[in-house]
Amino acid sequence: MHIEFRHLKSIRAIHEAGGLARAADTLNITQSALSHQIKGLEDQAGVELFIRRTKPMKLSAAGLRLLRLAEQVLPQVEALEDEFSGLRAGRSGRLHIAIECHACFEWLFPVLESFRKNWSDVDVDIRAGLAFDALPALQKEELDLVVSSDPENIPGVTFIPLFDYNAVFVAASTHPLAAKPYIEAEDFKGQTLITYPVDRTRLDVFNQLLMPAKVEPASIRRVELTAVILLLVASNRGVAVLPDWVVREVKYNSDYVTRQLTKDGITRTLYAAIRTEDVDKPYMTDLIALARTEATKLQNQ
Repeated sequence: MHIEFRHLKSIRAIHEAGGLARAADTLNITQSALSHQIKGLEDQAGVELFIRRTKPMKLSAAGLRLLRLAEQVLPQVEALEDEFSGLRAGRSGRLHIAIECHACFEWLFPVLESFRKNWSDVDVDIRAGLAFDALPALQKEELDLVVSSDPENIPGVTFIPLFDYNAVFVAASTHPLAAKPYIEAEDFKGQTLITYPVDRTRLDVFNQLLMPAKVEPASIRRVELTAVILLLVASNRGVAVLPDWVVREVKYNSDYVTRQLTKDGITRTLYAAIRTEDVDKPYMTDLIALARTEATKLQNQ
């Protein structure tokens, strides 16, 4: 047998309408065309699908088997059609995100919560982009957005600025360096530097300050959580360099102070890296707007 979707739709329509005439109207075809379609299907099957002597028309045992198939298959096909329609209209899609900024998880979660309410049909997933090469994965369409502070010239990828932040030095209020108006690379000599568990090339304090000055701290202590970093700093167990908005957001206590890095400060920009073809998707533009709004809230705290 060669069963088509139109056959399944016809069987369902006749069953629901109770006759050919009303079913034909539902299917927007002529009664004659519908009758010929059913007759052709019966010829293929070699059995009658309807008991025609009854009013309304009733399905035969074979027709009921075909109806069960229609009730299983058609809802799945219709759901798929809705998904494709949503994809074409930009209402649905996939948003798999990687973050190359360890501290950014705390900023991004409120953004994604608002996004989920606006775009419930978009499949959202989030990964730490520090354990793998996120930007090549973006090019390969394994990811859809990468949050990064290191823009690159990559064909087919657009870096959209989200917000600027200052990398600031954090120390206990009783630490000798707390008395300085700003901190230089040389000040890290002899210090225990508390950082996130990230390769040093991805940390602002190293790639923007210490590595260019060829300065190495006395030791490095790696800690996963921002609140724990600030707790250790407040306890004078070491010093840290964090984005200014992170320090304002956590607000652990008043036992530490922040100081500018270098006389001119170190300002960085956080970007959303997106495949250029996806930049104008409605849910992508909304995510960028939500991210910037949340960043403004953090900066104004």
